[in-house]
Amino acid sequence: MERFQKLILIPLILTLSLPGLGFCYSIINGPANATVLAGSEARFNCTVSVGWVILIWLSNGNPVLTVINSQGAVETSDRFTSQNYTSSNSFTSELIIHNTQLSDSGKIECSIQQHSENSFAFLSVQVNGSLFIKNSTLTVKENKTIEIVCEALGWAPAPDITWMTNDSLIDKSRYVTQLSQGSNGLHNALSILTLTPTDTEILTCLADIGALPNPQNATVTVIFVNSTLENYYSEESRSTWVIVLAVVLSLVGIILLIIIIVVVVRCCCLKKKGSTYQNEIRKVSAEKKKDGDLENRQRHGSENQGYIPEELWNTEQIPRISSLPPMSSKFTVPDADLQNSSVPKVRPQRRTDYLISPKKIRNVTLV
Repeated sequence: MERFQKLILIPLILTLSLPGLGFCYSIINGPANATVLAGSEARFNCTVSVGWVILIWLSNGNPVLTVINSQGAVETSDRFTSQNYTSSNSFTSELIIHNTQLSDSGKIECSIQQHSENSFAFLSVQVNGSLFIKNSTLTVKENKTIEIVCEALGWAPAPDITWMTNDSLIDKSRYVTQLSQGSNGLHNALSILTLTPTDTEILTCLADIGALPNPQNATVTVIFVNSTLENYYSEESRSTWVIVLAVVLSLVGIILLIIIIVVVVRCCCLKKKGSTYQNEIRKVSAEKKKDGDLENRQRHGSENQGYIPEELWNTEQIPRISSLPPMSSKFTVPDADLQNSSVPKVRPQRRTDYLISPKKIRNVTLV
């Protein structure tokens, strides 16, 4: 691309630089220095008098854009464009560099191909890196010295590090900043602040470069803890925990007591219910047994308790009983005997002859 630009520009330069052609024009205002952040735009202006023929823009000695009076701008890259402004007695060309890169830093020239008629400026492309403090909050006890570390990574050029406390600058003697450069050409910084707090405060680490409108910052809150207050809060916290523990244990004890009572009542109810059920079963069984015995009695009869088996009779000792004469149905007793007799009345007995070895007969009485 650069060779192509040079092949186009060289014949024009040779033609316009031939002596004796009588061209007379000059640069009225040249470009000014610029500092921009990487990725942004950089703009440079060059104003020439009437009668100009050609204007060439160069970056670090390399032509990047050419403006011809009769044809206008010849652009060979999308990153380098121009805008033109014309007045009655001058012409202004504005060079615009898009998406600036760190490699664009350097000398920017405006040339009209006249002897000693080059005007130049410098472009500084800077990189805004990262800034952070590891801890956002620190707790410090009384009479304790701490170190707070602020780290800046990937900057170009190296940033200027400063510290502030509650919006007031901290003396540089209280912190140390170490600079280093990485392999990619960017710079790193490590700043360590030594501090013995006497009160709670907010610390701010600031990193600044020329292209930043405002410094980048990172903050940390340092909480100062007084020993007396710490002991007070510790005792208060301990008392609070004791109260909470006592309440919790009380509630747990009440719940356990309720559970035990419920279980005992439940067991008693189940036991009582089981006992009642067993009694009912026994009662029903007894009734069924009684009904069965009654039915057997009705079906088979009852045993005559007055029956004596023949085996128990002693036939040798029992003589044959003779029949008694029949008794009269009427008998008389003298009245005197009825009145004076003290002998008790005897019911007459029926005498019956029984055989010594009678036929075996079993009597059954049905009830």
